[in-house]
Amino acid sequence: MLGHEQNANIRSSGFVMQSQGERQVVASGRSSPLLPSSAVGISLLAKFFRALGDPVRLRLLEFLVDEEHTVTECVSLAGLSQGRVSTHLACLADCGFVQVRREGRYAYYRVSDQRVGELVMSAHLLAADNARALAGCLRIDAGEPGGLD
Repeated sequence: MLGHEQNANIRSSGFVMQSQGERQVVASGRSSPLLPSSAVGISLLAKFFRALGDPVRLRLLEFLVDEEHTVTECVSLAGLSQGRVSTHLACLADCGFVQVRREGRYAYYRVSDQRVGELVMSAHLLAADNARALAGCLRIDAGEPGGLD
């Protein structure tokens, strides 16, 4: 976890991203709307966050941020069956969050884009800042990813 000083630097950094429509989005200054203008675009963005809404997938992403790992290593981390972990890794790969490299009979997974790691780190910071509200939220069940009560 980052220290308080690093946390403040991230918040004040003026993080800039490029979207597909060549629209520049500055997260701190919000020079453009953050949400896509079409219903299809909003649904796609919601799907993006649903893929991240599972605790196992989040743990796997954190594990894969700094270096690639085999499925066996991911199974050890998650404490689940190989089949369940492979399903989660396939979901992350299908959604573009991780890449797989095959070497012989082994599959090595790694995060496909450094922004995924930045997103996970930002989520940690936001969750820490909003821990009380999140703990008291009764509308979203922690056991059901993306589900409303």
